[in-house]
Amino acid sequence: MGLFDLFTSTKRPETGVPIQSVTEIRARLLALNRDTAPYQLMDGTPEGVDIIAQWKIVDAKWYEIFAKAGLSKTFKIYLKLDEAQHAVRAKDHEYTVSWRAGVPNLELNTSSFSGQTQSVEFGAAYGFTEKLSVGEIYNYRFNTGEIKKPIQAAVTSGGWIYKGVAFGAL
Repeated sequence: MGLFDLFTSTKRPETGVPIQSVTEIRARLLALNRDTAPYQLMDGTPEGVDIIAQWKIVDAKWYEIFAKAGLSKTFKIYLKLDEAQHAVRAKDHEYTVSWRAGVPNLELNTSSFSGQTQSVEFGAAYGFTEKLSVGEIYNYRFNTGEIKKPIQAAVTSGGWIYKGVAFGAL
């Protein structure tokens, strides 16, 4: 373990794990996508990276859940695959979310954050339910670990290092 690994979210593979190709690592990462996950991984070429991971905040199936929860911040993880170093370099970018008529509008926060972040947003609301009794209407928890941990596991189980970038370019 490196000196700053804890602060940069860097994860290393277990000793003896075979190193897979960049194509296999990319496939492992994209295989994390599933309909039931509140996040998605997609091609990041238009933004100058290999893959972008983010909450499905603009997905019609999910944005109502995020809107009801009053989510005020979201983030993206920008991933670059470094074949020479067998490392996936990752940098987080945090965004402010504003809601207009229940539809999300992502805005880069003027006091934006770029680096490594660990955060949890949670809450619950109680009121009259459809059964006309008082009960829980919704309960949510958005944890950056829900996105990061599966990515880190996919990378390290392929023999690569997940390298969190806190300062400088990705």
